[in-house]
Amino acid sequence: MKVLVTGATGFIGSHVVNELLARGVTVVATSANETRAKQHNWYKSVQYIPFNLENVNGGENYYTFFGQPDALIHLAWEGLPNYKAPFHVENNLPRHFRFLENMVLNGCRDITVSGTCLEYGLREGCLVESMEVHPEIAYPLAKNRLRLQLEALQASYNFTLKWVRLFYMFGQGQSSNSILPQLQTALSNKEKVFNMSPGDQKRDYLPVEAVATYICDISQQNAVKGIINCCSGHPVTVKSFVEDYLAKTNQTIILNTGYYPYADIEPFAFWGDTKKLKQVKQ
Repeated sequence: MKVLVTGATGFIGSHVVNELLARGVTVVATSANETRAKQHNWYKSVQYIPFNLENVNGGENYYTFFGQPDALIHLAWEGLPNYKAPFHVENNLPRHFRFLENMVLNGCRDITVSGTCLEYGLREGCLVESMEVHPEIAYPLAKNRLRLQLEALQASYNFTLKWVRLFYMFGQGQSSNSILPQLQTALSNKEKVFNMSPGDQKRDYLPVEAVATYICDISQQNAVKGIINCCSGHPVTVKSFVEDYLAKTNQTIILNTGYYPYADIEPFAFWGDTKKLKQVKQ
């Protein structure tokens, strides 16, 4: 089996590539920066084809360009973590749809695309895939519109779509703006205090290796389709998440909770329902 992975050098993509290789899958990896790709341990084990989605050309046959893969895992998305910027809707959305549409029209029949839990909007509690969504800001708004456009495309073309709604993840390669890298920096600098939000808000966390495993599981089956939450199903407070990391690494630092306000793009407490995710493995 041959699988094309876009966004291969990203936080999630690099782990997905390694997981696919571990399963014996032939991987075609792509991203905009080959220099960065060469820094990954998987570079010599894949067919790497550099491609910048900003240069999508409707006249090109991308299915042939990428060697007619059996399946596509589309993880690429530019400009994160700038979640509110209008370019997500104005620029990213049309070119990503053009690329995916081109793949479908030219023969790709199995597509897995990464979405985001922020598509649900400011809903609290356990979030189920069947809920109506109310994205509040540009990034999830663009993602949700992309999903709707792909679903509309299914009315004319027979292809399988699996939309993976990602919740919170952590691990190697994570953005330096995320809470654990910030904590690790404070610990490395031997700071006595770590400034953070109030910490009582609840989130749904998974290590990125588990996320990569789930994405590959979802991609490599067709019994469960459509929207699938990729999450733990267990709400954890941000403070508990930080304290657990400190305990596991046998480190200490004073947590100055309330230094930063709550993020205005997220509900106070939310987590994902895992019923569909569990069906993937059955």
